[in-house]
Amino acid sequence: MLASSRLFPEEMMDKRVFRCVECNETATELHRDYSNNILKITICESCQKPVDKYIEYDPVIILIDAILCKTQAFRHILFNTSLDIHWKLCVFCLLCEAYLRWSLLHGSKQSSDPADIIRYTKEWEFYGMFGLAALELSAFCISVLWFLWAVVGRLQGGKLELRLLLRALLLSCYGKVLLIPAVIWEHDYSPLCLGLIKLFVLTSNSQAIRVILNSSRRLSLLAVCLGVLSETCVAQACKKFPWSIQEMLTD
Repeated sequence: MLASSRLFPEEMMDKRVFRCVECNETATELHRDYSNNILKITICESCQKPVDKYIEYDPVIILIDAILCKTQAFRHILFNTSLDIHWKLCVFCLLCEAYLRWSLLHGSKQSSDPADIIRYTKEWEFYGMFGLAALELSAFCISVLWFLWAVVGRLQGGKLELRLLLRALLLSCYGKVLLIPAVIWEHDYSPLCLGLIKLFVLTSNSQAIRVILNSSRRLSLLAVCLGVLSETCVAQACKKFPWSIQEMLTD
């Protein structure tokens, strides 16, 4: 049986509008159910290819293609599945980023005494770092959504689904999970690894925007760059506040 039968009950498939992973044309179904549980993948009327070849693929292969930022894999995840873990993934990624900042903050304070490690874990610094990471992510998403709303929704007169875009942005931040092993397996090239992880996350964000809007790479890159600029401004503002949050955490 095809994998999509596990993702969508039959009654849900009747109500959804799917997208062809090859040409982005809409489709009313991913497969057709014949008698005796015989399923046949639906062929796209536009490109004459399977609407979604990934419904037969193993999840590991889908994940690998998503890591490679393949457009087809992103369309499958964002349009043709009922994956609804973006808020949970967002919180987990924020925890990863907060742990990275917290560990770097205590990099010069590391002690071999287990009591010190236990004491550090009870401090509020970690939660403060989580709040800063959440604030910066909020600034990034709001700036990206505002830019796309202004350009696509207002100037070009296109239809913009902000909720779907936000879901895509949050799901495409999955690369932040790599921050944990980068910190645990610390080595001389950690700054380079962290930079590459950041670049990978931004690339995934850009690809997610392209898939949702079916737009040019230039537009998605501009949106991501504006988001990074806003995120950086918020981070710098937090450092230069009269009652600097980070200084309060380190005191």
